Amino acid sequence: MERRGSQTEKNGRPSWLIGIAGGSGSGKSWLAEKLKSRFEGQVACISQDWYYRDLSHLSLEEASKTNFDHPKSIEDRLLETHINELLQGRTISAPDYQFSNYTRIENQHVVQPFPIILFEGIFALHFPNIRALLDDSVFIEAAADIRLIRRIRRDLQERGYSLEQILDLWETRAYPMFKTFVEPSAKWAQHVWKTEEDNAFVEAFLVDLKNRLASNAGTENPER
Repeated sequence: MERRGSQTEKNGRPSWLIGIAGGSGSGKSWLAEKLKSRFEGQVACISQDWYYRDLSHLSLEEASKTNFDHPKSIEDRLLETHINELLQGRTISAPDYQFSNYTRIENQHVVQPFPIILFEGIFALHFPNIRALLDDSVFIEAAADIRLIRRIRRDLQERGYSLEQILDLWETRAYPMFKTFVEPSAKWAQHVWKTEEDNAFVEAFLVDLKNRLASNAGTENPER
């Protein structure tokens, strides 16, 4: 499998950090779960969606005007701090986000520093300081209509939005922000997975990751 990036070593850190980016509904969470199931007991996940800025100080009307598809909606410094903590081998207490009242809830996810750390989110490759920490990265390409269908299902079930709200947000925020911020970040990815064309990508990526982790372990522990 062709690798586009130049980072191929773990730089002596105890964990390997993989960024998974792509548009809303592209399959980022699905790929993260696939990796977790293949490397059971070795994978920790951290989601960008936990780090939306707390807007509980605003009225619901004002908070609802926030563009959650813009990178400024993310508390990126806290996110970077937590990723660095994990990479230094320390457990973190990550927040979560409640969209019903636009409130960030602290200490909701205890994340341990396993050998593989997955960071998934639409802006996983956007922030330069976080991007510099990545040991590997995947950008997932999926057709806009497929992504919209998945977003409708998610926002109806998980965020309590009406169909009209979802379609309006897609047209006025999600799709324009994808074209402005998310799609251009694919240039930073070490792998671009075109989901409609490449059915073999996932297995090839899993094998490649397994081999590189094994190689790195052998380098760090030459007596094994």
